[in-house]
Amino acid sequence: MTMKNDTLTIAVLPGDGIGREVMPACLELVNAATTMAGAPALAFETHNAGAQYYAESGDALPASTLEACRKSDAILFGAMGWPDIRFPDGTEIIPQLDLRMELGLFAGVRPIRWFPGLPRVLTDPRAEQIDFVLVREQTEGLFYARGRGEIRNDEEAYDTMQITRSGTERVTEFAFDIARQRKRRGKPGNVTCVDKANVFQSMAFFRKVFDEVADRHSDLTKDHAYVDALALNMVKKPWTFDVLVTENMFGDILSDLAAGLIGGMGMAPSADIGDKHGLFQPAHGTAPDIAGKGCANPSAMFLSAAMMLDWLAAKFGQPTLADAARLMEGAVEHTLSTKLAIPMEYGGNANCAEMTRSVISSLSAARKEVA
Repeated sequence: MTMKNDTLTIAVLPGDGIGREVMPACLELVNAATTMAGAPALAFETHNAGAQYYAESGDALPASTLEACRKSDAILFGAMGWPDIRFPDGTEIIPQLDLRMELGLFAGVRPIRWFPGLPRVLTDPRAEQIDFVLVREQTEGLFYARGRGEIRNDEEAYDTMQITRSGTERVTEFAFDIARQRKRRGKPGNVTCVDKANVFQSMAFFRKVFDEVADRHSDLTKDHAYVDALALNMVKKPWTFDVLVTENMFGDILSDLAAGLIGGMGMAPSADIGDKHGLFQPAHGTAPDIAGKGCANPSAMFLSAAMMLDWLAAKFGQPTLADAARLMEGAVEHTLSTKLAIPMEYGGNANCAEMTRSVISSLSAARKEVA
């Protein structure tokens, strides 16, 4: 795909809580990195959505915001939701789920990587080698039941899991594509199907379709794991994983566990990818306990934006955007590994603004390292 003009439009949805704090920090870093890399200009357009906007307007995801997301080249998302603000039925305000369904963002991508300078959660020294990707199908699975559940006579409740051939094929193909890209960089090139095929017919079908797709990728390898056993091994030996692909609910749970292995949500970026659209957001939530205090760690937001630049680089054939992504990742790593700034959540005293200044100041060092 080619660019329509010299500028790419990014729909920016800061959302709620610390989303409103880490987003401005992120835009400052992106501007600095793309300028240094000589990348195409990015036009950031901010739009309303989220729980706090719902409290003000009665609309969690305005039609104008949704339309702007459809027309944008990418979506940069902060965090949304607030414990005390809910819909009349008691459910939380979660526009990100609506965006996934509306825009067909079927692949949830969670890179899990330990950065030098971070506390090592696991005592085994091999934990420093943690570097894998969890791919979560996120338009089907148990989340399909959202808004479709049934309560019978206040005695029984039912939610239905949906697994389709087309949905499983496309997310599995996506996972094998990631494995191939990683193999070029020296990774194993292996995809693990995570399921519960020994109990549920839907999961046995998920594995069957996975195997059929895997047969089309003879240059890569595959294996299988039951989700409970995988959770155990994610704690015992996570450095052995390469690419994991799984159903929506399993992926939701495992991705948070995986983030815990590298220090927590403050270092966990994510992307929601579809055939036409891409949304990029930190895995952390709105953090009501620290919102407004300026102490949020913006690193996950920074790394999510780097994922956005990589995606745009591939989509529009603009390698300088990928160069900017490497600068951002390198600057985060340099900041942490040299202890130029240590986020408060890891025992340091760097607040959001100080982390931002330190990472931006590290771009020059990152450029020398990636040159």
